[in-house]
Amino acid sequence: MKILYIITGLPTGGAEMMLYKLLSQINQERFEPIVVSLMDRGTLGDRIEALGIPVHTIGMNRGGIPMPVDVWRLVHLVDRLQPDIIQGWMYHGNLAAQFASFLNGNKIPIVWSIHYSIDSLESDKKMTVAIIKFSAYISRLPKQVLFVSQNSKLQHEALGYSSKNSCIIPNGFDTISFSPSLTERVDVRSELSLPHESLLIGLICRYHPMKDHANFIQAAALFLKEHPNINFLMIGQGVDRDNPTLNKLIKELGIGDRISLLGERKDIPRLITSLDIFTSASAYGEAFPLVIGEAMSCGIPCVVTDVGDSGWIVGNTGKVIPPRNPQMLADAWKELIALGEEGRNILGKAARARITEDFALNSVVAKYELVYEKILSNMST
Repeated sequence: MKILYIITGLPTGGAEMMLYKLLSQINQERFEPIVVSLMDRGTLGDRIEALGIPVHTIGMNRGGIPMPVDVWRLVHLVDRLQPDIIQGWMYHGNLAAQFASFLNGNKIPIVWSIHYSIDSLESDKKMTVAIIKFSAYISRLPKQVLFVSQNSKLQHEALGYSSKNSCIIPNGFDTISFSPSLTERVDVRSELSLPHESLLIGLICRYHPMKDHANFIQAAALFLKEHPNINFLMIGQGVDRDNPTLNKLIKELGIGDRISLLGERKDIPRLITSLDIFTSASAYGEAFPLVIGEAMSCGIPCVVTDVGDSGWIVGNTGKVIPPRNPQMLADAWKELIALGEEGRNILGKAARARITEDFALNSVVAKYELVYEKILSNMST
């Protein structure tokens, strides 16, 4: 069964990493996955090909508006590959998948996947808003629309998305790669030239307005007034010493000696497991953040803003606070620090148990495979 996945690009983002994780576990004796990136190979293209899965690129520019040659390349590629199912991945990929099927005579069943929550369309680019609204209009066309988040499904249905062909498949987590490790805790502190007993609070995400790095930094400044010996770690694409906005804010608040900016890293599991507290400070847009589940799988208690399904994922294993409120973020850190190491370890064990029981990667991959099997079974009857 040949499954063609169409995605905007392949940077190291949460939704993109979930595609990689799905591909790493999918039964390649039953399914033949192929990936098409509308832009370029990004940072994940080589990693996907290392799984034995071909990656094709269309070369669309980053402005998000396809040229006629881009459309021709995509349609020609789909016609040549002749997939049994096309799986769109995120808004642009969903729309491209639908048009590719249309221009190939609507012979190929389409599946959409949506990895975004919508608190307010005012926060999004005009092109993204247009795609979201147009997609609502044609949302009855795909055979299945997959949401990673309960909250996201409800929000999209309120905008007019069909509820008749939709379901929820949450993100899944590799609880072997992401697991507790005392060794990494020591090694990372040595790498950062920090005392082995120092407490470390971390944020891991690409630089983007929705991630609200300023919220995290402002909360850190408030927190350090009472706990001056705590250290903070920020990791992600664009989160480094070359980012003028971040560094200006850190300098203005006078906390540069307490925050390490590591930029994009490939050793995320060891960095996560070195933390005492993980944080998601996002202001909007999150659906089912992969990195929260990864931190929980490592046994790290989390403080998260109540965006998308973040609060539902954490449940009673951490702290859930409103977005855009640095003081409440700092106060939540204080509560976890006050629990002491033993109290945080109890929360961390509960967090890992929740991920293992409810969001293990193999069970999530099986749900995708079942969707594909059902679609083709219905097509043949």
